[in-house]
Amino acid sequence: MTGPAPPSRQRAAEPGGTLPRAGVLALAAGAIGGLVLCALLAAPFAGALTWALTLAILFTPLQRRLERLVRHPGAAAIITVGIAAIVVAAPAVLVIERLVREAAASAAYVQQHLAAGTLAVPPQVDWLARQIDLQAMITRASGLLSTVGASFLRGSLAQAVEIVLTFYILFFFLRDRARADAALRAVLPLTGPETDRLFSRTADTVYAVIYGTVMVSTLQGLLGGLMFWGLGLAAPLLWGVVMGMLSLVPVLGAFIVWIPEAVLLALNGHEEKAIILSLWGALVVGTIDNVVRPVLVGNRLQLHTVPSFIAIIGGLILFGPPGFVLGPLIVSATLVLFEALRARAEGGAGPS
Repeated sequence: MTGPAPPSRQRAAEPGGTLPRAGVLALAAGAIGGLVLCALLAAPFAGALTWALTLAILFTPLQRRLERLVRHPGAAAIITVGIAAIVVAAPAVLVIERLVREAAASAAYVQQHLAAGTLAVPPQVDWLARQIDLQAMITRASGLLSTVGASFLRGSLAQAVEIVLTFYILFFFLRDRARADAALRAVLPLTGPETDRLFSRTADTVYAVIYGTVMVSTLQGLLGGLMFWGLGLAAPLLWGVVMGMLSLVPVLGAFIVWIPEAVLLALNGHEEKAIILSLWGALVVGTIDNVVRPVLVGNRLQLHTVPSFIAIIGGLILFGPPGFVLGPLIVSATLVLFEALRARAEGGAGPS
């Protein structure tokens, strides 16, 4: 027979004893400290991780189809990453390069004609130009854009590294998604249905942000830029991209560009072009948001306009460009966790 356990072991086995409680507190403190350190370690890679996760969610359906064809997750992931790079990275680089060049060329053009006195400026704008020294502002803007363009053409090492890391991480997200899913389910203090809810809300948020907000904004910028090009206005690509970017912000929109342009056209005696631009902006570009966004987004984001605005803008302020996706993701995940807590407090099993 085994003799009685030593007093120290007896105390350790007693529920609610001093030693077990201290051990649990020490373990919790170590875990929290480890999480903080892990967050600090991952902070420099937040952009790459965010974009890789976003692309992984968007391209997972393609990955599944390829896995059924090639019968090898690694090979399918390589093909999917290559397609993602062609679809996403290559057009973005070409558009940004062209945009910077056109912006610099447009500023230089306006600066040259202002200096020569050959630019037709209506009296109202001419008075404003004299008050704020418009020529000096355009000179500085032209120099800044030229510098930015040269810097972009030389390439930024940090941006290049982030792009490479994004697609490198994307490969593992795609190939090992089943293993990552199982690991997260084992770590998260949630039930199976609650975890499914969290994962589903995460995917819906990414789809809503990318396919909804970005696609609608891209369509508005494209239609606005095409009208600028059709009317023979300056820098249609530049203003199309600007209109698209302004459309990302709920309070703002493409009208901030096309309304002043229509007014300037009318002041310069181009009433017909002003009317065409106004009708196109109001009836086509302006209604895209109300017609296309519900189809692309629907109820997937499940956020009111105000929280959506705070999530996107606050994410951009805190995290930079990755915050465009991180902000809504954080808000959506937090809402799911609070739903789970409320369901448990009410005695339920959590949202299904």
